Amino acid sequence: MKQMTSLERCLAVLNGEMPDTLPIVPQSFMYAVETAGMKIGQVNNNGKRMAQAHVISQEKYGYDGCVIDFDDASIAEAIGAKVIFREDEPATVNEDELVLKDLHDVYDLELPDPLKAGRLSEWLEATATLVNEIGDRVFIMGRADQGPFSIACLLRGTTRFMMDLLTEDKQLIADVLDYCRRASALFAKAQKDAGAHATSIGDALAGPNLISPGMYREFALEPEKKLIEEVQAYGIPFSLHICGNTNGIIEDMGTTGARIIEIDWQLDMEKARNIVSMSTILMGNIDPSYPLVLGTPQEIDTAVKQLICATKGRSHFLSSGCAMGRNTPPENFKAFIEAGRKYGSYEQLMKLNSTNP
Repeated sequence: MKQMTSLERCLAVLNGEMPDTLPIVPQSFMYAVETAGMKIGQVNNNGKRMAQAHVISQEKYGYDGCVIDFDDASIAEAIGAKVIFREDEPATVNEDELVLKDLHDVYDLELPDPLKAGRLSEWLEATATLVNEIGDRVFIMGRADQGPFSIACLLRGTTRFMMDLLTEDKQLIADVLDYCRRASALFAKAQKDAGAHATSIGDALAGPNLISPGMYREFALEPEKKLIEEVQAYGIPFSLHICGNTNGIIEDMGTTGARIIEIDWQLDMEKARNIVSMSTILMGNIDPSYPLVLGTPQEIDTAVKQLICATKGRSHFLSSGCAMGRNTPPENFKAFIEAGRKYGSYEQLMKLNSTNP
């Protein structure tokens, strides 16, 4: 098969075609910053520095896609949340200072302008810079920070919002979530305008680590569906990431219409591939702790081989199963890339799919 560029092989998988080798799109923003000799505290207010870190890392290791991320706090900050900045770790919302002291306060909130509010423009600057520098050959996913349920938790305070779900009027809850959905949609569309090839959200606080699958279906699923439908109608593929053990909701996630679902390491990828439509790309899911940080190159080689065998490379972006740690040993990341090329080659994918219909 003719050799593809990184961008071409990612687009081939999105189009339902066989790539020359399985695309590798690691969630490596913290590792990229470390590779570039920076600290996350030096780049979380500077989109050009974040772009520079991704360029340095991608050129060093040769993977196929860059996932632009800064932290989980930026949309909430743009709405008015107070943020705690840290030198070595992503910024975080200070939930002791609430934006929504009462849920009814949502009716007084303006939607944040992605070009002006908080640090959202820095995310977009990172996207535009990366697209300009390497976007003709590398896949650029501009994350749109958090999903509706997670934004609501950050504005109200996670514990308080959990109580609200049990005690407050359901229409009021729906109005809060809809405001958060609209804020997320604005930022996701701005990522397309900045040139991203795909956009995404993390909605970790909607996952089973915090709420039950039943509560996910009651409160979080429909806002995600509406968000994804609106953004993809704008003309950009959408990716959904929910951290933790999502075995209980993976079928529901597959109904959102997202073109890509990012699979955490705690999920059985073979099960996910059997449940989720083949038209949906599964992105993941090597454990970013063990083996990527704590394992050996040989253990990483084995894990990647097993993962690719589980999906047979069908509609699959090889990735870490959540954000990679900044302390990932370089030799382990190199082994991850090399294993992806070895077991994800066109010849290997054809063998897997010729023996397993």
